[in-house]
Amino acid sequence: MQIGIYGSGTTASAAITIKKILDDAEIESFVITSKSKSRLVDCILVLGGDKGVRNYFHRSFDSTTPVLGISEGEASGFLAQIDLREFSSHVKILKKQNYTVEEVPRIGVKIDGKNVYPVLNDVAVFSSRSAMLMEHTLRVNDEEVWHDNSDGIIVSTPIGSSAYSMSAGGPMLFPDSGVFEIISVNSLDITRRPIIVSNTSSIQISDISARLHCEVVLDGLDRYKVTNTVECTQFLPPAKIIRLKKNSTAISALAKKVHLAEELLSMPPSSKLLLKTLEYEGALTQKDLANKTLLPDRTVRLALSHLLKKGYVKKESLN
Repeated sequence: MQIGIYGSGTTASAAITIKKILDDAEIESFVITSKSKSRLVDCILVLGGDKGVRNYFHRSFDSTTPVLGISEGEASGFLAQIDLREFSSHVKILKKQNYTVEEVPRIGVKIDGKNVYPVLNDVAVFSSRSAMLMEHTLRVNDEEVWHDNSDGIIVSTPIGSSAYSMSAGGPMLFPDSGVFEIISVNSLDITRRPIIVSNTSSIQISDISARLHCEVVLDGLDRYKVTNTVECTQFLPPAKIIRLKKNSTAISALAKKVHLAEELLSMPPSSKLLLKTLEYEGALTQKDLANKTLLPDRTVRLALSHLLKKGYVKKESLN
């Protein structure tokens, strides 16, 4: 068995820990770097939690090799199912390949006719400045659905339905649903409601305009300027995610999303802002968080204390 270890943006110690555990189990492995030559492997271990898994698939169009996401924090996510601390207890299952592989749908994206990387969660189109209306036309399979004035529009996969789209009023979807959802964010027309379409549909957002330029946000990470049109279609093949745990059914994933939503609703706004900032930016110091969020130092300190107590974040020593 041959395993690749991918850890872009993560600490080198985590990759070393993983490799030692695999060596002890007599499993051949190597750390993937930008200079690594293409090699056939049985699976790829991706460090960095959900964000790490998204980054991996953004950089790799190869979906033939299944990926096991590993979180380095206190809790696992939806794409990264296990934590670094518990990895050693799952090595035998990995070695015997006694696991299931879930096919996670992706959205292929074209911005003004140019292909960009496919996304796992969502495609969001907004004005470059918040609280400024954006005008657009939505077409599905070449038929006009609406012409709208709103804060923006989101196209989401089932995995992404528990992220940005949920906070904008979209429904939570079962992970194995063969659909995408479309949400108009704070439309001036109160009849606008989330739309569910087949994942084989062609979704076109055109005639995009605002007082300033508009942007496309992919998986909450990268921003691209858009002049007129964004096209969203199913990207094949889907991403392949390894599931080692038996309780990773669609129903248990949905229950986890409901629990997460309840916790987020009860969380102080400052804690939500810090959590979202850390999710998008990765590890930051307290000073960095204050600079990026523009919150007072005392507010940042209290919010961090709350997140640490709840286990949403962890401290890391600076070497």
